[in-house]
Amino acid sequence: MLRPLLTLFAILGLLAAQQPAPGPAPAGVQKGRVRTPPPTRDPNTPGYVKAKELPDGQVPSPRENGNFIIGPTHPAAPEMTVQEGVPQGEVHEFTMESKDSKMYPGIARRPGTFGQPDPTDPGKLIVDSYPAPYTRKVAVYVPRQYVAGTVAPFIVGADGPDRMLFTALDNLIAQKRVPAMIAISIGNGSGDAQGSQRGLEYDTMSGKYAEFVETEVLPLVESKFNVKLTRDPEARATMGCSSGGSAALSMAWYRTDLYHRVLSYSGTFVYQQWPYNPETPHGAWDYHETIIPNSPKKPLRLWLHISDRDNLNTRDAYHDWVLANERMAKVLADKGYPYQFVFAKNAGHCDRAVKAQTLPLALEYVWRGYRAK
Repeated sequence: MLRPLLTLFAILGLLAAQQPAPGPAPAGVQKGRVRTPPPTRDPNTPGYVKAKELPDGQVPSPRENGNFIIGPTHPAAPEMTVQEGVPQGEVHEFTMESKDSKMYPGIARRPGTFGQPDPTDPGKLIVDSYPAPYTRKVAVYVPRQYVAGTVAPFIVGADGPDRMLFTALDNLIAQKRVPAMIAISIGNGSGDAQGSQRGLEYDTMSGKYAEFVETEVLPLVESKFNVKLTRDPEARATMGCSSGGSAALSMAWYRTDLYHRVLSYSGTFVYQQWPYNPETPHGAWDYHETIIPNSPKKPLRLWLHISDRDNLNTRDAYHDWVLANERMAKVLADKGYPYQFVFAKNAGHCDRAVKAQTLPLALEYVWRGYRAK
Protein backbone atom coordinates (compact mmCIF):
# COMPACT_ATOMS: atom_id res chain seq x y z
CA MET A 1 0.00 0.00 0.00
CA LEU A 2 2.92 2.37 0.77
CA ARG A 3 4.33 2.40 -2.79
CA PRO A 4 0.97 3.38 -4.45
CA LEU A 5 0.53 6.18 -1.91
CA LEU A 6 4.06 7.45 -2.52
CA THR A 7 3.42 7.35 -6.26
CA LEU A 8 0.18 9.32 -5.83
CA PHE A 9 1.93 11.92 -3.68
CA ALA A 10 4.72 12.23 -6.25
CA ILE A 11 2.19 12.81 -9.03
CA LEU A 12 0.32 15.40 -6.98
CA GLY A 13 3.58 17.12 -6.15
CA LEU A 14 4.60 17.20 -9.80
CA LEU A 15 1.25 18.65 -10.81
CA ALA A 16 1.53 21.29 -8.11
CA ALA A 17 5.05 22.19 -9.23
CA GLN A 18 3.79 22.73 -12.77
CA GLN A 19 1.19 25.29 -11.74
CA PRO A 20 2.11 28.84 -12.83
CA ALA A 21 2.90 31.45 -10.22
CA PRO A 22 0.26 34.14 -9.61
CA GLY A 23 0.22 37.01 -12.04
CA PRO A 24 0.83 37.17 -15.77
CA ALA A 25 4.08 35.99 -17.28
CA PRO A 26 5.90 38.27 -19.72
CA ALA A 27 4.91 38.07 -23.36
CA GLY A 28 6.51 35.13 -25.12
CA VAL A 29 6.89 32.93 -22.04
CA GLN A 30 5.12 29.57 -22.38
CA LYS A 31 3.10 27.93 -19.62
CA GLY A 32 2.07 24.31 -19.17
CA ARG A 33 4.33 22.92 -21.91
CA VAL A 34 4.17 19.15 -22.32
CA ARG A 35 7.30 17.43 -23.60
CA THR A 36 6.89 14.77 -26.29
CA PRO A 37 8.69 11.49 -25.48
CA PRO A 38 11.89 11.22 -27.56
CA PRO A 39 12.08 8.65 -30.36
CA THR A 40 14.49 5.71 -30.33
CA ARG A 41 17.57 6.46 -32.42
CA ASP A 42 19.46 3.73 -34.29
CA PRO A 43 23.20 3.78 -33.42
CA ASN A 44 23.91 2.93 -37.07
CA THR A 45 22.12 6.01 -38.42
CA PRO A 46 23.99 7.53 -41.40
CA GLY A 47 26.20 10.35 -40.15
CA TYR A 48 26.73 8.82 -36.71
CA VAL A 49 30.22 7.64 -35.80
CA LYS A 50 31.21 4.11 -36.67
CA ALA A 51 31.08 2.10 -33.45
CA LYS A 52 31.88 -1.42 -32.28
CA GLU A 53 28.74 -3.22 -31.09
CA LEU A 54 29.40 -5.42 -28.07
CA PRO A 55 27.52 -8.56 -27.02
CA ASP A 56 24.55 -7.77 -24.79
CA GLY A 57 25.57 -7.17 -21.19
CA GLN A 58 29.20 -6.38 -21.98
CA VAL A 59 31.06 -3.07 -21.73
CA PRO A 60 34.30 -2.06 -23.43
CA SER A 61 37.69 -2.44 -21.84
CA PRO A 62 39.00 0.65 -20.01
CA ARG A 63 42.14 0.22 -22.10
CA GLU A 64 40.30 0.91 -25.37
CA ASN A 65 39.66 4.26 -27.01
CA GLY A 66 36.89 4.90 -29.52
CA ASN A 67 33.17 4.30 -30.01
CA PHE A 68 31.07 1.43 -28.62
CA ILE A 69 27.45 0.27 -28.59
CA ILE A 70 26.09 -1.56 -25.54
CA GLY A 71 22.73 -3.06 -24.54
CA PRO A 72 19.85 -3.70 -24.85
CA THR A 73 20.06 -4.97 -21.25
CA HIS A 74 22.16 -3.22 -18.64
CA PRO A 75 23.17 -5.46 -15.71
CA ALA A 76 24.77 -3.62 -12.84
CA ALA A 77 28.53 -3.99 -12.47
CA PRO A 78 29.57 -5.91 -9.35
CA GLU A 79 31.51 -2.84 -8.18
CA MET A 80 28.18 -1.02 -7.72
CA THR A 81 27.23 -3.02 -4.62
CA VAL A 82 28.87 -3.02 -1.22
CA GLN A 83 31.38 -5.90 -1.07
CA GLU A 84 32.20 -7.75 2.12
CA GLY A 85 35.71 -7.07 3.34
CA VAL A 86 36.19 -3.94 1.20
CA PRO A 87 37.16 -0.83 3.22
CA GLN A 88 34.32 1.68 3.23
CA GLY A 89 35.13 5.36 2.92
CA GLU A 90 33.56 8.02 5.13
CA VAL A 91 30.94 10.34 3.67
CA HIS A 92 30.49 13.79 5.21
CA GLU A 93 27.83 16.33 4.28
CA PHE A 94 27.44 20.05 4.74
CA THR A 95 25.13 22.75 3.40
CA MET A 96 25.99 25.91 1.51
CA GLU A 97 23.66 28.92 1.31
CA SER A 98 23.37 31.49 -1.45
CA LYS A 99 23.79 34.38 0.99
CA ASP A 100 27.38 33.24 1.55
CA SER A 101 28.29 33.08 -2.15
CA LYS A 102 30.02 35.96 -3.90
CA MET A 103 29.69 34.26 -7.30
CA TYR A 104 26.15 32.87 -7.27
CA PRO A 105 23.74 34.97 -5.16
CA GLY A 106 20.74 33.05 -6.54
CA ILE A 107 18.21 33.15 -9.37
CA ALA A 108 15.06 31.21 -10.29
CA ARG A 109 12.64 30.93 -13.20
CA ARG A 110 8.97 31.66 -12.52
CA PRO A 111 7.27 28.30 -11.79
CA GLY A 112 5.29 26.86 -14.69
CA THR A 113 6.99 28.98 -17.33
CA PHE A 114 9.53 28.05 -19.99
CA GLY A 115 11.81 30.01 -22.27
CA GLN A 116 10.45 30.78 -25.73
CA PRO A 117 12.36 32.05 -28.79
CA ASP A 118 12.34 35.81 -29.16
CA PRO A 119 10.20 36.55 -32.25
CA THR A 120 12.67 39.24 -33.27
CA ASP A 121 15.70 36.92 -32.85
CA PRO A 122 14.99 33.14 -32.64
CA GLY A 123 18.52 32.58 -31.36
CA LYS A 124 17.56 34.22 -28.06
CA LEU A 125 15.06 33.16 -25.41
CA ILE A 126 12.58 35.17 -23.40
CA VAL A 127 12.78 33.85 -19.83
CA ASP A 128 11.02 35.13 -16.73
CA SER A 129 13.57 34.95 -13.88
CA TYR A 130 14.00 36.74 -10.61
CA PRO A 131 16.52 36.80 -7.72
CA ALA A 132 15.90 33.88 -5.35
CA PRO A 133 17.86 32.29 -2.49
CA TYR A 134 18.96 28.65 -2.53
CA THR A 135 20.76 26.07 -0.44
CA ARG A 136 22.89 23.21 -1.72
CA LYS A 137 24.19 20.04 -0.13
CA VAL A 138 27.77 18.97 -0.60
CA ALA A 139 28.82 15.37 0.11
CA VAL A 140 32.51 14.57 0.58
CA TYR A 141 33.76 11.01 0.25
CA VAL A 142 37.08 10.27 1.95
CA PRO A 143 38.44 6.77 1.25
CA ARG A 144 39.60 4.63 4.15
CA GLN A 145 43.05 4.53 2.51
CA TYR A 146 43.49 8.31 2.79
CA VAL A 147 46.17 9.45 5.24
CA ALA A 148 45.01 12.62 6.98
CA GLY A 149 46.90 15.72 5.93
CA THR A 150 48.43 14.26 2.77
CA VAL A 151 47.74 15.67 -0.70
CA ALA A 152 45.11 13.63 -2.58
CA PRO A 153 43.69 13.44 -6.10
CA PHE A 154 39.96 14.09 -6.35
CA ILE A 155 36.86 14.09 -8.54
CA VAL A 156 34.16 16.77 -8.54
CA GLY A 157 30.63 15.65 -9.42
CA ALA A 158 27.51 17.64 -10.30
CA ASP A 159 23.93 17.15 -9.03
CA GLY A 160 25.09 15.52 -5.82
CA PRO A 161 25.09 13.79 -3.45
CA ASP A 162 25.91 10.80 -5.67
CA ARG A 163 25.89 7.62 -3.57
CA MET A 164 26.56 5.42 -6.62
CA LEU A 165 29.90 7.17 -7.09
CA PHE A 166 30.98 6.51 -3.51
CA THR A 167 30.18 2.78 -3.72
CA ALA A 168 32.05 2.43 -7.00
CA LEU A 169 35.08 4.20 -5.56
CA ASP A 170 35.19 1.94 -2.50
CA ASN A 171 35.55 -1.11 -4.72
CA LEU A 172 37.75 0.38 -7.44
CA ILE A 173 40.20 1.86 -4.93
CA ALA A 174 40.43 -1.45 -3.07
CA GLN A 175 41.19 -3.21 -6.37
CA LYS A 176 43.78 -0.51 -7.20
CA ARG A 177 42.00 0.26 -10.48
CA VAL A 178 41.84 3.97 -9.61
CA PRO A 179 43.88 6.07 -7.18
CA ALA A 180 42.69 6.59 -3.61
CA MET A 181 40.83 9.79 -4.36
CA ILE A 182 38.49 12.12 -2.54
CA ALA A 183 35.10 12.70 -4.18
CA ILE A 184 33.25 16.00 -3.82
CA SER A 185 29.62 15.64 -4.92
CA ILE A 186 28.02 19.08 -5.13
CA GLY A 187 24.28 19.72 -5.23
CA ASN A 188 23.04 22.21 -7.80
CA GLY A 189 21.50 25.54 -6.89
CA SER A 190 17.96 24.42 -7.91
CA GLY A 191 15.84 24.56 -11.03
CA ASP A 192 16.79 23.47 -14.53
CA ALA A 193 17.71 24.95 -17.89
CA GLN A 194 17.45 28.57 -18.95
CA GLY A 195 16.65 31.09 -16.26
CA SER A 196 17.40 28.75 -13.33
CA GLN A 197 20.29 28.67 -10.89
CA ARG A 198 21.26 25.19 -12.10
CA GLY A 199 21.20 26.38 -15.70
CA LEU A 200 23.30 29.40 -14.84
CA GLU A 201 25.88 27.18 -13.16
CA TYR A 202 25.99 24.29 -15.63
CA ASP A 203 25.02 25.65 -19.06
CA THR A 204 27.09 28.85 -19.09
CA MET A 205 29.98 28.65 -21.55
CA SER A 206 32.77 29.83 -19.29
CA GLY A 207 35.02 28.76 -16.44
CA LYS A 208 32.85 30.45 -13.83
CA TYR A 209 31.49 27.25 -12.27
CA ALA A 210 35.02 25.82 -12.00
CA GLU A 211 36.07 29.04 -10.30
CA PHE A 212 33.11 28.82 -7.91
CA VAL A 213 34.16 25.30 -6.96
CA GLU A 214 37.79 26.38 -6.60
CA THR A 215 37.17 29.43 -4.44
CA GLU A 216 33.99 28.63 -2.50
CA VAL A 217 33.69 24.83 -2.23
CA LEU A 218 37.16 23.28 -2.10
CA PRO A 219 38.45 25.52 0.73
CA LEU A 220 35.46 24.45 2.86
CA VAL A 221 36.13 20.78 2.10
CA GLU A 222 39.76 21.11 3.17
CA SER A 223 39.03 23.05 6.35
CA LYS A 224 36.07 20.95 7.51
CA PHE A 225 37.48 17.47 6.96
CA ASN A 226 41.27 17.75 7.39
CA VAL A 227 42.08 16.84 3.79
CA LYS A 228 44.48 18.39 1.32
CA LEU A 229 43.38 18.51 -2.31
CA THR A 230 45.95 18.43 -5.08
CA ARG A 231 46.54 21.43 -7.32
CA ASP A 232 47.77 19.16 -10.14
CA PRO A 233 45.21 19.17 -13.01
CA GLU A 234 46.32 15.65 -14.00
CA ALA A 235 45.07 14.48 -10.60
CA ARG A 236 41.68 16.21 -10.84
CA ALA A 237 38.55 14.95 -12.61
CA THR A 238 35.06 16.29 -13.26
CA MET A 239 31.84 14.39 -13.88
CA GLY A 240 28.14 14.96 -14.39
CA CYS A 241 24.97 14.00 -16.19
CA SER A 242 22.88 16.08 -18.62
CA SER A 243 23.78 19.74 -18.03
CA GLY A 244 26.12 18.45 -15.33
CA GLY A 245 27.98 16.65 -18.12
CA SER A 246 28.40 19.80 -20.16
CA ALA A 247 29.47 21.59 -16.97
CA ALA A 248 32.10 18.90 -16.41
CA LEU A 249 33.53 19.63 -19.85
CA SER A 250 33.37 23.40 -19.36
CA MET A 251 35.26 23.11 -16.08
CA ALA A 252 38.12 21.37 -17.87
CA TRP A 253 37.93 23.18 -21.21
CA TYR A 254 37.95 26.72 -19.83
CA ARG A 255 40.15 25.93 -16.83
CA THR A 256 42.55 23.32 -18.18
CA ASP A 257 44.95 24.54 -15.52
CA LEU A 258 42.57 22.97 -12.98
CA TYR A 259 41.17 19.79 -14.60
CA HIS A 260 42.27 17.28 -17.25
CA ARG A 261 39.80 14.38 -16.84
CA VAL A 262 36.10 14.50 -17.82
CA LEU A 263 33.24 12.01 -17.41
CA SER A 264 29.81 12.76 -18.95
CA TYR A 265 26.48 10.92 -19.04
CA SER A 266 23.89 12.23 -21.56
CA GLY A 267 25.87 15.46 -21.88
CA THR A 268 23.84 18.55 -22.75
CA PHE A 269 26.09 19.59 -25.62
CA VAL A 270 23.14 21.48 -27.10
CA TYR A 271 21.93 25.07 -27.20
CA GLN A 272 20.77 25.54 -23.61
CA GLN A 273 22.94 28.53 -22.70
CA TRP A 274 21.24 31.54 -21.12
CA PRO A 275 21.59 34.49 -21.19
CA TYR A 276 22.61 34.85 -24.83
CA ASN A 277 26.33 35.18 -25.50
CA PRO A 278 27.42 36.23 -29.01
CA GLU A 279 30.82 34.59 -28.48
CA THR A 280 29.09 31.18 -28.23
CA PRO A 281 25.84 31.78 -30.15
CA HIS A 282 24.72 28.13 -29.96
CA GLY A 283 25.82 27.44 -26.40
CA ALA A 284 27.38 24.02 -25.78
CA TRP A 285 26.48 22.97 -29.35
CA ASP A 286 29.43 25.16 -30.29
CA TYR A 287 31.80 22.66 -28.64
CA HIS A 288 31.46 20.24 -31.55
CA GLU A 289 30.47 22.81 -34.19
CA THR A 290 33.34 25.29 -33.84
CA ILE A 291 35.19 25.36 -30.52
CA ILE A 292 36.92 21.95 -30.42
CA PRO A 293 37.51 21.72 -34.21
CA ASN A 294 39.06 25.20 -34.32
CA SER A 295 41.13 25.00 -31.11
CA PRO A 296 44.53 23.45 -30.43
CA LYS A 297 44.30 20.05 -28.77
CA LYS A 298 44.17 20.31 -24.98
CA PRO A 299 45.55 17.82 -22.41
CA LEU A 300 42.11 16.28 -21.73
CA ARG A 301 40.93 12.69 -21.38
CA LEU A 302 37.18 12.12 -21.79
CA TRP A 303 34.53 9.43 -21.30
CA LEU A 304 31.12 10.12 -22.88
CA HIS A 305 27.76 8.32 -22.90
CA ILE A 306 24.47 8.78 -24.77
CA SER A 307 21.28 6.68 -24.89
CA ASP A 308 19.11 5.74 -27.87
CA ARG A 309 16.04 7.40 -26.27
CA ASP A 310 17.90 10.46 -25.10
CA ASN A 311 16.42 13.95 -25.22
CA LEU A 312 15.22 15.64 -28.40
CA ASN A 313 13.58 19.03 -28.86
CA THR A 314 12.59 19.82 -32.45
CA ARG A 315 12.13 23.57 -32.08
CA ASP A 316 15.43 24.12 -33.93
CA ALA A 317 18.49 22.22 -35.16
CA TYR A 318 20.45 22.52 -31.91
CA HIS A 319 18.54 20.37 -29.39
CA ASP A 320 19.21 16.74 -30.31
CA TRP A 321 21.20 15.21 -27.45
CA VAL A 322 22.06 12.06 -29.40
CA LEU A 323 23.31 13.93 -32.45
CA ALA A 324 25.25 16.34 -30.23
CA ASN A 325 27.11 13.52 -28.50
CA GLU A 326 27.70 11.69 -31.80
CA ARG A 327 29.24 14.89 -33.13
CA MET A 328 31.33 15.21 -29.97
CA ALA A 329 32.75 11.74 -30.57
CA LYS A 330 33.58 12.66 -34.16
CA VAL A 331 35.41 15.90 -33.38
CA LEU A 332 37.31 14.33 -30.48
CA ALA A 333 38.50 11.58 -32.82
CA ASP A 334 39.41 14.09 -35.52
CA LYS A 335 41.54 16.08 -33.05
CA GLY A 336 43.24 12.97 -31.65
CA TYR A 337 41.84 13.14 -28.11
CA PRO A 338 41.95 10.05 -25.88
CA TYR A 339 38.25 9.36 -25.40
CA GLN A 340 35.72 6.55 -25.07
CA PHE A 341 32.15 7.03 -26.31
CA VAL A 342 29.41 4.59 -25.27
CA PHE A 343 26.02 4.48 -27.06
CA ALA A 344 23.48 2.62 -24.90
CA LYS A 345 20.54 0.86 -26.55
CA ASN A 346 17.18 0.56 -24.79
CA ALA A 347 17.94 3.43 -22.42
CA GLY A 348 16.89 6.99 -21.64
CA HIS A 349 18.37 10.28 -20.53
CA CYS A 350 20.80 9.88 -17.63
CA ASP A 351 19.70 6.26 -17.44
CA ARG A 352 20.33 4.87 -13.96
CA ALA A 353 20.73 1.27 -15.16
CA VAL A 354 23.34 2.33 -17.70
CA LYS A 355 25.22 4.23 -15.03
CA ALA A 356 25.15 1.20 -12.73
CA GLN A 357 26.55 -0.89 -15.58
CA THR A 358 29.25 1.52 -16.78
CA LEU A 359 30.39 3.81 -13.95
CA PRO A 360 33.27 1.55 -12.84
CA LEU A 361 34.44 1.36 -16.46
CA ALA A 362 34.10 5.13 -16.91
CA LEU A 363 36.07 5.93 -13.76
CA GLU A 364 38.82 3.48 -14.61
CA TYR A 365 39.05 4.79 -18.17
CA VAL A 366 39.19 8.45 -17.13
CA TRP A 367 41.94 7.78 -14.58
CA ARG A 368 44.14 5.66 -16.85
CA GLY A 369 47.63 7.05 -17.17
CA TYR A 370 47.55 8.78 -13.78
CA ARG A 371 50.82 8.67 -11.89
CA ALA A 372 51.12 10.17 -8.43
CA LYS A 373 53.87 12.79 -8.18
